[in-house]
Amino acid sequence: MKYNHTVKGRFISRPNRFIATVEVSDEVETVHVKNTGRCKELLIPGVTVILEKSDNPARKTKYDLIAVYKEGLGLVNIDSQAPNKVAYEWLQTQAFDHIKPEYTLGDSRFDFYMEKQGEKYLLEVKGCTLEIDGVGYFPDAPTERGVKHLKGLTLLQKQGYNTAVAFVIQMEGVNIVLPNTATHPQFADALHSARAAGVKVLFLLCSVEEDKLYIKENIGDLL
Repeated sequence: MKYNHTVKGRFISRPNRFIATVEVSDEVETVHVKNTGRCKELLIPGVTVILEKSDNPARKTKYDLIAVYKEGLGLVNIDSQAPNKVAYEWLQTQAFDHIKPEYTLGDSRFDFYMEKQGEKYLLEVKGCTLEIDGVGYFPDAPTERGVKHLKGLTLLQKQGYNTAVAFVIQMEGVNIVLPNTATHPQFADALHSARAAGVKVLFLLCSVEEDKLYIKENIGDLL
């Protein structure tokens, strides 16, 4: 995926989870943050951030904050909409006969439903932006929705679906994602139970640039 018009800025503050103040070309702008997670280890006053300029003149904010440079690591894409977009692009290269985003089954909606040679697949996508000592962790904040999805995949795996959860790693230099037990032990438990039931775990490595993001390879389980 590619962003149309990106500019650099200097992060100042984040008054709430939806907006941030950023210095852009010597002007202080209020920008929309495309990630409602905490991102406290990333959004530090003074760091360089990447903004995408909106083409909608009627918007209250004319920029979206999409990425940030982290010292010792490099560029981290924090656009929470990006993982599903790049996962869809990647799935289109995986020889599936049918791909349907946002598939509702029972009381849950999964990111993707796929078919290949008569087999049915379900995939849930999670974006990883939290890195500690070269290792990715998910989630960076408690996610009851994430636990529900894992439990749903576990049940459907037992019912004959081929199920998987994909961690889209939105930074380079990180090759694995571990459950963030300290932040949300229930998610860690649900992931362990899912794997034990046969739910596959994909680690999708990305190429991360200021104006683009794409998946280079999967080094986890095979779909």
